[in-house]
Amino acid sequence: MPLLSPPALPQNHSQTPSARHTSFGLLPRLLALTLLFAAELVLLSTWLDNSTLVAQGGILALVGESGAWAVRGAVGFAALLVTFAWLTRRSALVSISTNAVQTPIRLGFLAAHFATMTLFGALCWTLYGGNLGAFPPGLAIALWLLTGLAGIVFALIALIAPNIWSQLLHETRAISVFAFALVVAACIAGNYIRMLWGPTTNLTFFLSRTLLSLFVSGIVSDPATKLLGTQKFQVIIAPECSGFEGVGLILAFSVFWLWLFRRECRFPQALLLVPAGVVTIFLLNAVRITTLILIGNAGAPQVAAGGFHSQAGWIAFNAVALGFSFAATRVPWLTHRAPHTAPSISPVADASDNPSTPYLLPFLAILAVGMLTTAASSNFEWLYPLRFVAAAAVLWTMRKRYSSLDWKFTWFGPSIGILVFALWIACDALQKSAAAGLPQPLANAAAPLRIGWIAFRILAAVITVPIAEELAFRGFLLRRIASANFESLPTNTFTWLGLLLSSVAFGLLHGHLWFAGAIAGLLYAWAMLRRGRIGEAIAAHATTNALLACYVLTFHKWHLW
Repeated sequence: MPLLSPPALPQNHSQTPSARHTSFGLLPRLLALTLLFAAELVLLSTWLDNSTLVAQGGILALVGESGAWAVRGAVGFAALLVTFAWLTRRSALVSISTNAVQTPIRLGFLAAHFATMTLFGALCWTLYGGNLGAFPPGLAIALWLLTGLAGIVFALIALIAPNIWSQLLHETRAISVFAFALVVAACIAGNYIRMLWGPTTNLTFFLSRTLLSLFVSGIVSDPATKLLGTQKFQVIIAPECSGFEGVGLILAFSVFWLWLFRRECRFPQALLLVPAGVVTIFLLNAVRITTLILIGNAGAPQVAAGGFHSQAGWIAFNAVALGFSFAATRVPWLTHRAPHTAPSISPVADASDNPSTPYLLPFLAILAVGMLTTAASSNFEWLYPLRFVAAAAVLWTMRKRYSSLDWKFTWFGPSIGILVFALWIACDALQKSAAAGLPQPLANAAAPLRIGWIAFRILAAVITVPIAEELAFRGFLLRRIASANFESLPTNTFTWLGLLLSSVAFGLLHGHLWFAGAIAGLLYAWAMLRRGRIGEAIAAHATTNALLACYVLTFHKWHLW
């Protein structure tokens, strides 16, 4: 099967080994390039501090200031180009992918790439470390740029032959111009977006003050400093609290949802959900600030400034996202399908009617309970065991729905888990994360309470979390991107796009270790796809988490928990 065929026609990896190796088409090669460049970018950005280059002034400062935007622009251009090419030139890409299958990977150019990037690293050390000496800065920068570009070209030629690139560029020339213009506009807008923080913060301050006046009297308000509250509790509404983050998240969610369920949505009316979601999340940000002040005024300032402040935004986002998905799948004006057959991620959907519910509900239960318990916490989440209880209850209630899945595993799953654990520790060490000892509230607690909390933390990490996340990301999302009727697909069936998106989504769940999380997602998917057993992926995930638990408790690396 061509690798760039429609997602409804996924690749089946139950084929013979020879067939498996000959079907290395265009999309997996692009995926390999993405992972290679992302890994090198993470390594360089972790090692180098761009501010040191800016501080040197002159032409070095210009390179430092423009470099970050150039990287963002390149990533955005690639993402837009691939997305729109897939949607509008799919048949041509299928033909190009068929040609790519017949082209071997050029190991010589791949070796040249790594040699060139080694030289590029040495030049980075010279520029960023201020070790130029008598060497002219202009010449050093020219060599640095040429070496970096040469490394990129070598990698491009190594994985995709020049004639394939020529065909690809020919078919996507109009899309390339559109994507380039859009990225340039986005970079310019992004550079000036801070100008909107002032007016947006003023609007958020006005809305919050208006809402607060409905509940309390004697409001303390200073528009100049954005101080707002009561005599007992006040907050300062910083520009970062103006609601931009929530707007960006709901925009990303909306676009992804409408693309994923594009066959079920009615266009253009479904597009109205996007501005509706943006307006709703912005208004809920004012509600969040008002509620935070009311909680602090009621005598719980630690809860307000601690758990609620950090979690209320995520609670609002999830509420809007669930409302968006409910409207998109249950309102006839917005969907082609009847309400009882429309896909949904709503946890209130009937599991007997909705095949996605058993896969998503355990994961959603962990997220929902986690946000609530964190929001209700002051300086420590003592209610964490409720996450384990909620997930375990959902899994037990729906146990009959999982009877068709293969829960067996061999040595391969735990082996993958050990590999991911080593990767996780290496990435954490590379990022030089500050080690955190035992949280003070936990250290001060009575021994039975402390031991009980740690026991539930381990049980969740080793049992409920691996099962819930593997059901959601590998059992559901990986196959759902391939076909709307995902349950009819064997668990060793996938598309490269589904593999990439499900792994990246899994990685983003893990914060600053997102790249390690994405690689872990790919490895867990490999564990499942090898023999079509979700039990292998769960065993791999559980092994990783068990080893992390031992590592945390042995070496007091509590920041990993």
